[in-house]
Amino acid sequence: MLTSLIVPARLRLRTLVCASLLGLVIPHIPARAAESPRFVQDRLAIAAWVDPPMNAEADNRYAELAAANFNVVFGGFGARTPAEIQRQLKLGRKHGLKVLPYYPTLPADNLPTGPACWGYFVRDEPTCSEIPALRETVSRLRQTRPGHLAWINLFPNYASPEQLGAKTYEEYVRRFADEVDVDVLCMDHYPLMSPAADTRDGYCANLEVMRKVSLAKGIPFWNFFNTLPFDAFDDPTEAQIRWQVFASLAYGAKGVIYFCYWNPPDGGMVKNGGIITTDGRRTRHYEHARRLNGELQRLGPVLMKLTSIGVCRVRSADDPAAVLAATPVGISKGEYLIGVFRHADGRQAVMINNHHFAYTQWPTVEFKTDRQKVREIDPQTGRERPVLDESPKLEGLQISLDAAASRLFLLPAPKP
Repeated sequence: MLTSLIVPARLRLRTLVCASLLGLVIPHIPARAAESPRFVQDRLAIAAWVDPPMNAEADNRYAELAAANFNVVFGGFGARTPAEIQRQLKLGRKHGLKVLPYYPTLPADNLPTGPACWGYFVRDEPTCSEIPALRETVSRLRQTRPGHLAWINLFPNYASPEQLGAKTYEEYVRRFADEVDVDVLCMDHYPLMSPAADTRDGYCANLEVMRKVSLAKGIPFWNFFNTLPFDAFDDPTEAQIRWQVFASLAYGAKGVIYFCYWNPPDGGMVKNGGIITTDGRRTRHYEHARRLNGELQRLGPVLMKLTSIGVCRVRSADDPAAVLAATPVGISKGEYLIGVFRHADGRQAVMINNHHFAYTQWPTVEFKTDRQKVREIDPQTGRERPVLDESPKLEGLQISLDAAASRLFLLPAPKP
């Protein structure tokens, strides 16, 4: 993450219109549970990059992290020595957090474990030339610490072929999935979202590669997104943070990682705009994260049961009926990102995202099934509820979407 490339302001990547709505029967990700001793993800990962300092205030800091509804924290910044890592794991257990300690600082013959240890942070942004060594590391960890994750984060799709060590980005991701045999795919990508430069199409293109490879491999994928101002990147609004998170979830991500939680003391983050500043002060992003993460915690149990079938981008100039012809949903004209899924119980699921991060939208929605059998997942409770027509005096089903908001619906299983 700290070594990620900066996207030139003029860069605009090609847009995805609709990604492979094939309707194939693909086992949902948790099916890997039978493949002991592999890592099995049992919850939506809501993760913090850059852990708090392991000082006298650490207990309070980990309580603060948990109060913002995070459930995973990476080591490597605040906790680096074996003693600090042991304390980090104790605090993680106390406050209900899973921890990924920084592997390069650990004694190879005495790796920490315990209820809070989800695995180990092994490498950030490797090139393909490192595949043999990383394959050996992952295999060794799998043998010595079965069930633990050997976590490796990959470059984004705006890295150069020289950085990737591959001719194309998809080749790069597939090689790590197949040759290193990772249990989770992960990448970091920070889109620009300003009037002068909007690179969100590139973000979605990156998510689509991760989606395809993760489905082919039968493993989950996670991704980083931007939370603070640095270099060419603006300080995101709450809606822009929400847009990044729910775009990832529309593509089927099973983990989202905030860059950054504790503002790094170096690395170019001199504006001090992380969720927590270098001197321990909460910025406005703390409340942004707390609200959003609370919603993710409630939606998480359902999201973990969903397998992506496809993603469609509906633009204001499009004919929505044509774009969504192969999906179980229709929508009026507007700007939307729509994810289509299969639930583990056989039902269908549709996530409707407002692509605008500055404007609300009130779409007319058509479910291509009996509306009375459609249920929405309530983001305040996580429970299923009947779908509410928010403007009953208008024709058709009306729903409202705040800026960058998302709604998740469950539909009956398709007829054979």
